[in-house]
Amino acid sequence: MSRRLDPRNWASLRPFGIGLRKPNNYLELWKAFKSVKGNRRYALRILNQGTCDGCALGTQGMRDWTMDEIHLCNIRLRLLPLNTMPALDISVLDDVSKLERKKSAELRELGRLPYPMIRRAGEPGFTRVSWDEALRVAADAVRGSRFGAYLTSRGMPNENYYAAQKAIRALGSNNIDNAARICHSPSTVALKQTIGAAATTCSYTDWIGSDLIVFIGSNPSNNQPVAMKYLYHAKKAGTRIAMVNAYREPGMDKYWVPSNAESALFGTKITDDFFGVNIGGDIGFLNGLLKHLIENDWLDEAFIEAHTKDFEKVRQTVAGQTWEELEALSGSTRAEMLRLAEMLGQARTAVLVWSMGVTQHAFGEDNIRAIVNLGLARGFVGRDKCGLMPIRGHSGVQGGAEMGAYATGLPGGLPVTPQNAAKFTDMWGFKVPGEPGLTVTDMIDAAHAGDLDVLISSGGNFLEVLPDPRYSREALARLKLRVHIDIVLSSQMLVEPTDGDVLLLPAQTRYEMVGGITETSTERRIIFSPEVEGPRIGEAWPEWKIFTELAARTRPEIAAGVHFTGTPQIRAEIERAVPFYEGIAALHKFGDNVQYGGPHLFAQGRFQTPDGRGLFTAVTLPDVVRPDGSFMVATRRGKQFNSMVHERIDRFNGAPREAVLISAFDADRLGLPDGTPVELRSGERTYNGKVLRAPLMPGNLQIHWPEGNILLDESRRSPDAHMPDFNAAVTLRRLTP
Repeated sequence: MSRRLDPRNWASLRPFGIGLRKPNNYLELWKAFKSVKGNRRYALRILNQGTCDGCALGTQGMRDWTMDEIHLCNIRLRLLPLNTMPALDISVLDDVSKLERKKSAELRELGRLPYPMIRRAGEPGFTRVSWDEALRVAADAVRGSRFGAYLTSRGMPNENYYAAQKAIRALGSNNIDNAARICHSPSTVALKQTIGAAATTCSYTDWIGSDLIVFIGSNPSNNQPVAMKYLYHAKKAGTRIAMVNAYREPGMDKYWVPSNAESALFGTKITDDFFGVNIGGDIGFLNGLLKHLIENDWLDEAFIEAHTKDFEKVRQTVAGQTWEELEALSGSTRAEMLRLAEMLGQARTAVLVWSMGVTQHAFGEDNIRAIVNLGLARGFVGRDKCGLMPIRGHSGVQGGAEMGAYATGLPGGLPVTPQNAAKFTDMWGFKVPGEPGLTVTDMIDAAHAGDLDVLISSGGNFLEVLPDPRYSREALARLKLRVHIDIVLSSQMLVEPTDGDVLLLPAQTRYEMVGGITETSTERRIIFSPEVEGPRIGEAWPEWKIFTELAARTRPEIAAGVHFTGTPQIRAEIERAVPFYEGIAALHKFGDNVQYGGPHLFAQGRFQTPDGRGLFTAVTLPDVVRPDGSFMVATRRGKQFNSMVHERIDRFNGAPREAVLISAFDADRLGLPDGTPVELRSGERTYNGKVLRAPLMPGNLQIHWPEGNILLDESRRSPDAHMPDFNAAVTLRRLTP
């Protein structure tokens, strides 16, 4: 790794990019310092002793395992107030009508939830109850009812996931799901089918010095900012970086890494080659790449022959897809597809990285299968500087499904079948259902239809994360009991029940949990994070205890089988239940970690499929309907973490939350200056915003998530993973100011 200055990669000669549009990372440090006034020593201990509860790169304090340099991202800084703030004054919950118009950020700023609270049907607000009373109410409601549970990914450790899914299954149901369902579930499905493991096959060190990295529908500069340091070093090592996306993300074009002197001063050109595609057009582009690889004999024939199957089916499928079809769907050209195909064909090593830009579609699984086809065709699996990487956005996502907190998966990612359920029945001593449960979207549908009585939501906010918030609001109101487990208030807690009760149960953060916790990073690294000395809030409990106590009180006869003495005991059981997590039980101090599978999965060329071969998939072209004169709109993230919006304006592109990003070509064609108020319409759904020109593919628009969710059809989901489609075909109309 070269430490010499390299002006070829500099983004600007202006010191620190003064006068250019970009985030001010040093200002972020100052804001974080101000935001934890009164708890700064505790905040510093969290930063130095804990594993980040933000993005899923995983750190040891402010360092990690990819390079021996300081790592501190803006996401982690913005989460500090949540981890250090004092308790809220519970009198504000006496009458929630006073809170209903507050924004989510304002609700969070009121402080931490300190005590169990209940709102009975017809009451204006919440009153404090004991844990005994709260658990009695919950147990009475769950016993004999139709219920489900959902866990968000916000800082959620493996121990909470594991204990929660075990508790729900002890209650006789597989109706448990987590936030991975609405971010990477198509990756889970497609990777399981094609290579047998729903995880990245490589490590972050493989980025540095690889011939090529291709980002497909992924924007680490916003969502995994610590990764930008890896890309800086990759550029220094000669790695070429390409991006396939509808929008040329400014942060992926140029980035100033604040902890590196050269990049902080002059910035770094990140993306060498940008390839524009239509929203929903990825398969057309990806299949076009494969078609070029085949026609130009840029294949790793030896790898295909020795380690894969069904390639001939794929060869025939893409041969039958005309260039005109591929161009029309993708919005790209045959020549542009050839340009990237040649880069892939000439690269000895490459890493393919993707995220929610390709998963959050009604055909998300096929998007991933098409990416896997490219990796297998070039043999970019199982060796240094190569890999397939579904990069995760949150610290708890990778571990959620692997712990079994999934309606369709048991611990270890085993599919829910009678045979696999019998294995855990024997292990746990109570009967585990053998049929898949309701996914999170299924649960909302069931609640809306009156077919679900109780919903337990640990974190999350369905009003902000799912399509059509009105539909989710109606569903939540119809439940007989809602149990919200969280550290702060959210707007979904305030939804008035039609004829039911609402419980608020205060949770601990990962830094408060006795015995410490673990998280699993994007690169499959299981990392220990110790309890951090500091103030504690009221009567908050760890979530593993809340779920297991609920199960024990609902079914006293199986109480002994679900109780845990603490997180060390949970880790010991995880090691028995999930064999590839071997070593987790021994993690007990700061810095302890183990990377399951080693630096590379399939290093011997044998995949985790039944026959040990990687599976090619014949991916057909989706029918993306866009009537004449309409646009495809995607929901994007700005300055936010999940649905927690941190700033009204995204400093990367200057977009306020109400911005409708549009290409200059379309804006000029329609005579729409920046700031013009417009209405987007999809059927009966409408969204009002203001035009902002952006380097976007013509015919495509972007609006912010979650504000734009009101445009989305809640019924559009992918066939296997039940991923909601976070995109829509819309018409655009100028509004009179």
